[in-house]
Amino acid sequence: MSGILTIDRKQLVSQAVRVREGIPTIAVVKNNAYNFGLELAVEAFLEAGISAFATTSLKEAEAIRKMTDDSMVFLLNPTTEFASVRRLDLSITLPSLAYYEKYQEELAGISVHIEYAGLFNRSGFDNFGEVEQVLHHQAQMDEAERFFLEGLWCHFGYADEFDGNYEIERKNWLGFLAGFDRLDITPEFVHSQNTASFVRDGLLPGHTHTRLGIGLYGSKPYSGLNDEMFVQPFELYSSVVQIRDMDENMPMGYGGSFVAGRRTKVAIVDIGYGDGVLRKRAEYDCLINGRRYPIVSLMMSHMIVEVDETVATGDRVYIYHPEMRLDEYTFKGVGANSEQLATLNYNTLTKEITNES
Repeated sequence: MSGILTIDRKQLVSQAVRVREGIPTIAVVKNNAYNFGLELAVEAFLEAGISAFATTSLKEAEAIRKMTDDSMVFLLNPTTEFASVRRLDLSITLPSLAYYEKYQEELAGISVHIEYAGLFNRSGFDNFGEVEQVLHHQAQMDEAERFFLEGLWCHFGYADEFDGNYEIERKNWLGFLAGFDRLDITPEFVHSQNTASFVRDGLLPGHTHTRLGIGLYGSKPYSGLNDEMFVQPFELYSSVVQIRDMDENMPMGYGGSFVAGRRTKVAIVDIGYGDGVLRKRAEYDCLINGRRYPIVSLMMSHMIVEVDETVATGDRVYIYHPEMRLDEYTFKGVGANSEQLATLNYNTLTKEITNES
């Protein structure tokens, strides 16, 4: 048996309720809901009172629509699949003046969210002047030829950092929104705030929704936050399949990746990088019987842990646990919360859904 990923569905629902604090929220469920499972996450978030979802994939948007007829489903990435957008009643991003000029006829009747580039600069309008060109052109068209301006949005790429850039991008975005205020335009959805921004500022002026990702799944966007606000609803563990005694200078693993510096014991655990454990994660520790032990080598299907005489064959070995949080290793530099989740290999791991909380 390889690793086991357990997800507590009740805790996932509770976490969503807790982190959004009653504020209307768009749940980001891209990339298989951060690898939690799209169906699991959407149904849990619906139960938590969320009725709007965002993804980057048309395939995922279609799957969401099959689960909920009346939710707003928003495609974060630009698309040209306009027939599918209409068939599924999706909302799409309007990412640039050039995109509008190329596809203005195809956009007729489609709900769009105008995107602002901001400091993140991945996509979006650079300034309100470009938006005014679009709005002016729309005003000259017959009503049946126009798109429906449903929303405004941007992405805060610096909200989890404290170097002053977040304050700049927030100010620029609010200045961009002021242009719509001057024109007395009030879309149904105004959303820019990821978990980090929302925790720092609450709902920003002029906003109707948050757009939360990693916080819904129980991970902190930056260090120093209260564990009680972010409760991790999953565990990843495997088991000890063998205990070996090693003499000083004895090598083990690929190319002798671990060489004992003294007589010691090691546990062979049946989980490895083929199951999605990052090599950087394996530079740290694991949890066995409530105690931390160093991981000393990682292989495709196994890892080696230096242990003591209290560890035995069959003991559970936790990679992630409420006492060994994923975000702890984010802050140690292993990789972003989403990166650590995205690598988990569902083809080799056993996934178990519980309702324990």
